[in-house]
Amino acid sequence: MSGVWLALGLTLFAGMATGIGSAIAFFAKRTNYRFLSVSTGFSAGVMLYVSFVEILLKGGNALTEAYGDYWGHWANAGSFFGGILFIAIIDNLIPAAKNPHETHAGSERAPLKGGQAVAETGAATGAEDSAGGMHDHSAHNHKLHRMGLFTALAIAIHNLPEGLATFLAAMHDPGLGIAIAVAVALHNIPEGISVSVPIYYATGKRGKAFIYSLVSGLAEPVGALIGYLLILSFVGVNDGKVMPPEVMGMAFGGIAGVMVYISLDELLPTSRTYGKGHDSILGLVLGMGVMALSLLLMK
Repeated sequence: MSGVWLALGLTLFAGMATGIGSAIAFFAKRTNYRFLSVSTGFSAGVMLYVSFVEILLKGGNALTEAYGDYWGHWANAGSFFGGILFIAIIDNLIPAAKNPHETHAGSERAPLKGGQAVAETGAATGAEDSAGGMHDHSAHNHKLHRMGLFTALAIAIHNLPEGLATFLAAMHDPGLGIAIAVAVALHNIPEGISVSVPIYYATGKRGKAFIYSLVSGLAEPVGALIGYLLILSFVGVNDGKVMPPEVMGMAFGGIAGVMVYISLDELLPTSRTYGKGHDSILGLVLGMGVMALSLLLMK
């Protein structure tokens, strides 16, 4: 049972990183966008390296053990692309305007540090609408609030498979679970900012924006719990660790697909948006190097 608690704890840690992003937006005098660029690139590097070098390999070994050398590799490839298809469907069900991975401009975050979000937003609206006479601040704020709620919901949906991936990896190999949890946590930091921006604009309340940001990240442990209950229901768990090789193999292939999609579709574009010059590739190579070193030291 201790393995289950460790896996759940890691997913909780990864999910709560959205709160860190929110705190950075509120309390840092100047958001360090280059740090966000390097950190999201680092997260992509960790995810890509561990997916291709460790997770996909372990999945293939488990599936060849279950189905033989020929069909095991086919099952591993099918699981990998099935994971990509799964997360792509989730991503495309969310409207682009509400997608948490669309990066906000730096000017949009400026009022988060000044404490006058609603007033400043209203002033900007008034400047735009002065030619037309009266303008409705409440309607504008309602729209921003609604956008923030949709963003929080979108992040929660995205985080469910990430939580499941972290949980399953930690159940099988705690060291691997820790590495994935750190990578997911780093990529959740800018997502926390994405929730805080519109909600604070609309309400002027830091606490409310922070809570919504934090709650959206709690979908990580929820995804882990759903996965654990499914495992208990259909395959059973022995001491919180052992699953049939075909189930673990397919799960690992799917996890690798999910992580590769997240890295290429979300993390690297976000890293490029925040950074300058070679910040993105620097973070990517650093992430791969740290992951490679940690895997070698664990051998």
